[in-house]
Amino acid sequence: MLFALSKSLGSEEGFADVKDYLTSPLAKFVAWGLLSALLYHMIAGVRHLIMDMGVGETLEGGRLGSKIIVALSLVAFVLAGVWIW
Repeated sequence: MLFALSKSLGSEEGFADVKDYLTSPLAKFVAWGLLSALLYHMIAGVRHLIMDMGVGETLEGGRLGSKIIVALSLVAFVLAGVWIW
């Protein structure tokens, strides 16, 4: 992604090349995969911050929290896919 940014800022031809590359289905799938991983990591990190405040530290709370994380992540993955495509 940094290479694409560098190339797109280099010239108008570079920008057009990067635009062509990123409109392919494979590039969109890779971008969706990377974005999904980052979204899951962010949502799970918020869960850990909440647990650091003492909420959901029990076994039942941990199980419920993990189910909530999976549900929120699936929603975020779908929204990311809609945004990319």
